[in-house]
Amino acid sequence: MEIFPRGYSGIWLQIASVWFLVALMQNFRGSLSTSNYLIGLGSYDITGPAADVNMMGYANTEQIASGVHFRLRARAFIVAEPQGSRVVYVNLDACMASQIVTIKVIERLKARYGGLYTEQNVAISGIHTHAGPGGYLQYVVYIVTSLGFVRQSFDVIVDGIEKSIIQAHENLRPGSIFVNNGELLDAGVNRSPSSYLNNPAEERSKYKYDVDKEMTLIKFVDDEWGAVGSFNWFATHGTSMSRTNSLISGDNKGAAARFMEDWFEKKGRVENLDSQHANKSGTAKIPRRVSSIVPSINENRNEAMEVAASFKSSQGQPATRFSSVAKRVRNSLRLADRPQFVSAFCQTNCGDVSPNVLGAFCIDTGLPCDFNQSTCNGKNEQCYGRGPGYPDEFESTRIIGDRQFKKAVELFNKATEQLKGKVGYRHAYVNFSNLEVAQGNDVVKTCPAAMGFAFAAGTTDGPGAFDFKQGDDKGNAFWRLVRDFLKTPNQEQVNCQRPKPILLDTGEMDKPYAWAPAILPVQILRIGQLVILSVPGGGNIFVVFSFFLQRKAFDTNKSYIQRWHLVQ
Repeated sequence: MEIFPRGYSGIWLQIASVWFLVALMQNFRGSLSTSNYLIGLGSYDITGPAADVNMMGYANTEQIASGVHFRLRARAFIVAEPQGSRVVYVNLDACMASQIVTIKVIERLKARYGGLYTEQNVAISGIHTHAGPGGYLQYVVYIVTSLGFVRQSFDVIVDGIEKSIIQAHENLRPGSIFVNNGELLDAGVNRSPSSYLNNPAEERSKYKYDVDKEMTLIKFVDDEWGAVGSFNWFATHGTSMSRTNSLISGDNKGAAARFMEDWFEKKGRVENLDSQHANKSGTAKIPRRVSSIVPSINENRNEAMEVAASFKSSQGQPATRFSSVAKRVRNSLRLADRPQFVSAFCQTNCGDVSPNVLGAFCIDTGLPCDFNQSTCNGKNEQCYGRGPGYPDEFESTRIIGDRQFKKAVELFNKATEQLKGKVGYRHAYVNFSNLEVAQGNDVVKTCPAAMGFAFAAGTTDGPGAFDFKQGDDKGNAFWRLVRDFLKTPNQEQVNCQRPKPILLDTGEMDKPYAWAPAILPVQILRIGQLVILSVPGGGNIFVVFSFFLQRKAFDTNKSYIQRWHLVQ
């Protein structure tokens, strides 16, 4: 149940850009200086009810959970100056963040830690999987298909976030943070390329691709234990699993996170085994390597003896049975103290970025869908995007997750630029339904949210129903009549939303309570030269972008301030 702005430009981008620039200039003045950080990471289960609960994302009333593909987690990091500010960022294997969830989490943190963690310095975001339990948001438009609020969904997410932050807090230790970024080309495509082409050529010429293909990764390194985690941001939808799937899943990003955590756990075991077999001279224990040096011990015995003799012995030290056992016990206990490796694959400006990279095809004919309206013989229900594992959506999930994982490993291994400078944060509540924004020589004004007729057509990731079509700027009399039973938009709202015809005037509907938010919390977290902007709201908007102050000049045309995502 989504509407996304097409292309990179638009009023929301300008709002975010202007707001960010003002905050940056007013609150982050001063030169960057080297600073030692305390870093802590945590992870906790948030899977929720695995049966008889509607899933959040596709707004399909028939998509009811009936099992688990793999479990969901909340992953958190805390970065603090030893005697200064600290920030918390939580990434959820959920469709989106929720303002009511955030409020409850902050209440619990205040009860536990006093004023250490507040709405000012705690940011929560979701990976946008469409395969998690719904019913945990507070606005009607997000819980109508789940038939209202689902307490189980809500409680498990609140508990998981709180416990992930507690873990991160208890794991705070001196460490460093490194950043790296690069392009990932085969994990997302524009699912509405015709809409993107409607943007002015001058604007399109500013971008290399019709979607953002940059991944930004931060690597956390403990002073004692070495690497202990990573968080990265990359834009691709959590829709590798289709609207008919009934198994709870973190989709491609949740899969990527598991791949990377498993990879590091295996890598860490191997490195630890090597270190246990090393002596004081740093020479690894030879017998483990003989087979790779000499193919057969029984053949060419003389050559084998020469190879063995070439390894120089170390002085070593006397060993007793007791001391050997004691050393193994100490090593085991030490490993138990090692912080858990946490890797989060966060969402960013995924707008029209689909993981179904093979394109959209008609399921009845196998032919490509209509380019402009994503229909098959005039109907949207037959047009579906295909993932790289087609027709197996589980395989598509694995492949897109694997591609993000491999890119993240590459960036992780090559991350050498260290973040240095102050830790800071800014927070404000902004009324997005009544903002004046400069657009060239004109000043335009926002208005309350509204869903158009094209919204009901869905997307190629999850088609809608009835006779709705993408790109519809006309509407029809029958659905206007149905709309008016709920709320008839006034002329001011009609004029403000034009040329989009209004199907649901959600921003002005408040029966039995608000259908969509208008006032949203805007947060900026800063760690040295890295800035993260988050607007979780009620799942209505979230924005995440990185901005390298030391390397890049501020430029409203660059992608560093265009990592945004609007869900109405």
